[in-house]
Amino acid sequence: MNIQHSTFSTQHSGSLPVMEHFYTLQGEGFHQGKAAYFIRLGGCDVGCVWCDVKDSWDAAKHPLLSIEDLLSDIERTPAKLIVITGGEPLLHNLDTLTATLKLKGYQVNIETSGAHSLSGIWDWICLSPKKFKAPLPEILPVADELKIVVFNNTDFAWAEQYAALVSANCKLYLQPEWDKSAVVTPAIIEYIKQNPQWELSLQLHKYINVP
Repeated sequence: MNIQHSTFSTQHSGSLPVMEHFYTLQGEGFHQGKAAYFIRLGGCDVGCVWCDVKDSWDAAKHPLLSIEDLLSDIERTPAKLIVITGGEPLLHNLDTLTATLKLKGYQVNIETSGAHSLSGIWDWICLSPKKFKAPLPEILPVADELKIVVFNNTDFAWAEQYAALVSANCKLYLQPEWDKSAVVTPAIIEYIKQNPQWELSLQLHKYINVP
């Protein structure tokens, strides 16, 4: 897609708070199963009660890493796809990071709740809105993928509210919340059978025990 947006942010330097970064397989959504280098940024103010990376919430707990050092580590792998995630990555201005990665020829994707202004240059935007803090209207029409985490049966109607706001070309995914998966996955399967515009996303990485 190669969409570029800019925001005014205090994070314009060449360093970002990084909780972890690693080369693995993408476990979720449209790009599931593809080799990808993940950069998990620190900082989140969305506060999902079922979040499995709550250690990412406080950006101050994580070291500031330079874009040059991140790029050096990425280049030690055969990665072609970079995924920026969090926490909530759009708490930070991502223009410089993504521009650097794009100049090196990488495909650059983001996973975001959409609760903050969009910055960066993106090939793929995965929007995963949360009830705890609504996404900004500006991100809805540019999302390539809408991924709804299903915690209980009320989430289906909530998912449809956002499906009506994204573009006609946006891929639609329902994903069971991991700790409730035994309960909600059968309900998701039945819902998708009745509403085939949706697809199932599973956290594949948790089944195959990779990061």
